[in-house]
Amino acid sequence: MKPSMLAKLDQLANRLVELDELLMSEGATSNMDAYRKMTREHAEIGPLVALYKEYQSAQNDIAEAQDMLSDPDMKDFAQEEIEGAKGRVAQLEMDLQKMLLPKDVNDERNIFLEIRAGTGGDESALFAGDLLRMYVRFAERNRWQVETVSESVSDLGGYREVIVRLIGSGAYSKLKFESGGHRVQRVPATETQGRIHTSACTVAVMPEADEVEDVNINPADLRIDTYRASGAGGQHINKTDSAVRITHLPTGIVVECQDDRSQHKNKASALKVLAARIKDVQLREQQSKEAATRKSLIGSGDRSERIRTYNFPQGRMTDHRINLTLYKLDFIMDGELTELTNALAAEHQAELLAALGD
Repeated sequence: MKPSMLAKLDQLANRLVELDELLMSEGATSNMDAYRKMTREHAEIGPLVALYKEYQSAQNDIAEAQDMLSDPDMKDFAQEEIEGAKGRVAQLEMDLQKMLLPKDVNDERNIFLEIRAGTGGDESALFAGDLLRMYVRFAERNRWQVETVSESVSDLGGYREVIVRLIGSGAYSKLKFESGGHRVQRVPATETQGRIHTSACTVAVMPEADEVEDVNINPADLRIDTYRASGAGGQHINKTDSAVRITHLPTGIVVECQDDRSQHKNKASALKVLAARIKDVQLREQQSKEAATRKSLIGSGDRSERIRTYNFPQGRMTDHRINLTLYKLDFIMDGELTELTNALAAEHQAELLAALGD
């Protein structure tokens, strides 16, 4: 293991001893905020330090066995001990490296999932509806809640744009690599001559901010317009300016929400989406900088990047970033995304490990 990693592990082991002493001290609970912070840190580094002690123990076993090699009666036994301990060391070293990887602070957050129809007209809007169903089914399999925040339905069905909020543990960690261009190849229902058409949608996965205040939004930078909602709704639609449009002047980001009858609730929902979009812009800038220093296959944050193709005639899905092709499109479109999301997460972890090695 690299000296820099060993030094980091020694530092964490010393910090754990320090935390043990602080948490057992008489006035530990006098400041509950500080106490909670320390217990959280203790819970985070405790398992890592325990693993490091196992690693040190295995290294000691090797050293002791090597001392026995000079004894002819103990040589075979010592050799077996050395081989076994070396295998444990290799596995523990890999486990420690994984635990040392920087954690994404957003992994456990809820997300806003935004799907927009792109090239392909009505067929693109229909595919946006198919993608939404795929993600909703995946959410159901994970027992997450799904809330519709905003939708713009196309004339033939599907969506020109739709935003949903997915509420559940690890939602961002499982779907954060879905952002980008999704291309579909199939014969549209409106095609009379059986020709295969290609259309596309863009997907954006944005971690929800804890509070709108977490993202520094100056009220003076907002233009808030109200208007009458369109679509089904009877007399309420014609009488009440309940729909809200918020424009963030510095970035030009525009968010509209008209799904609730209450203007107050629509404004609150729109502000949450706006905060998530601004946070998303900041994340993408950070990811772009990281991608510039290492050739990142995943999570570059580039919305224009074509990440995946869904070919219906051949029943296949191809993720172009990791060259993964699966011939089970029906299952994927029904929300069975675990194999895909695990493969993307594994590739990302491999990238981080390579960077850690450098």
